[in-house]
Amino acid sequence: MTYPLVRHRRLRRTSVLRSMVRETILTASDFIYPVYVTHGENKVEEISSMPGVYRYTLDHLEAEIRDIVAHGIPSIMLFGIPEHKDEVGTSAYDSNGIVQQATRRIKEWAPELIVMADTCLCQFTDHGHCGVVKKNEHTGEAQVDNDPSLELLVRTAVSQAQAGADVIAPSNMMDGFVTGIRAGLDEAGYSEIPILSYSVKYASAYYGPFREAANSAPQYGDRKSYQMDPANFREALREAESDVAEGADMLMVKPALAYLDVVRALKENFDLPLVAYNVSGEYAMVKAAAANGWVDERKIVLETLLGMKRAGADLIITYHAKDAARWLREVQNG
Repeated sequence: MTYPLVRHRRLRRTSVLRSMVRETILTASDFIYPVYVTHGENKVEEISSMPGVYRYTLDHLEAEIRDIVAHGIPSIMLFGIPEHKDEVGTSAYDSNGIVQQATRRIKEWAPELIVMADTCLCQFTDHGHCGVVKKNEHTGEAQVDNDPSLELLVRTAVSQAQAGADVIAPSNMMDGFVTGIRAGLDEAGYSEIPILSYSVKYASAYYGPFREAANSAPQYGDRKSYQMDPANFREALREAESDVAEGADMLMVKPALAYLDVVRALKENFDLPLVAYNVSGEYAMVKAAAANGWVDERKIVLETLLGMKRAGADLIITYHAKDAARWLREVQNG
């Protein structure tokens, strides 16, 4: 009998050997945890489609922030649900808006925690779209008007920076949003504040639970005219290339799980830090399957997050962050 000269299993024989030759390492430092804040008092509201994820009023937010820090998670992505909505999302750029209030308090409680502010209008407009809506003079259809939307997004970004946000994270997918926000931040004296661009954001069915969480579903139409077609790959490279040229400091792919090929492509083509967004629908599917006993939640979450890291993500926005950080610490401690 002829035996193989190369035996790949030799380096898989023990757990110590496997850890020594492991190519991809996942740690709590890789995670960005989404946090939802809302107006009112004495509210901790669990989001029905996202078990374990809550909306917090400011009087309950401190305990959550300290718990995040205790888990070793270095950063949060902050989303706000305003008290008032209107056609132009006034609450998004109000200096006393919910995101601005929360940011100021978080930086007092945990100055070392990196606060990334989601910069969009959809949670703040009464129509649920990510910009200013106008009627097309030829067809009569309502559509998002790109350039006037940019002006409001710049105002939002500047107000978030003024409140103490460490990173501005525009998610609106308007053309030229990085150029506009970079210029606005620089002019306002915030040239040191980086921009994490939602460079490649698909018009995805995976966002459903988020729209419940942030109360941001469009009241009519959809977002396909400004978010990307899930069928397109080369377009993702063009979107990212534009953002790099416009001065983005970090790039993002959203969602992550169904677009790992895009994550890999951006990693290979651009040298900026790359973020993958493990979105609400991905989280909800795992939680539902785990609740029914169909999957081992711990194992499948860590494998999924490791896959995103292996595909090229330097950082991962994930609702699993606290659980994953705890599980990784347990593995490390034996």
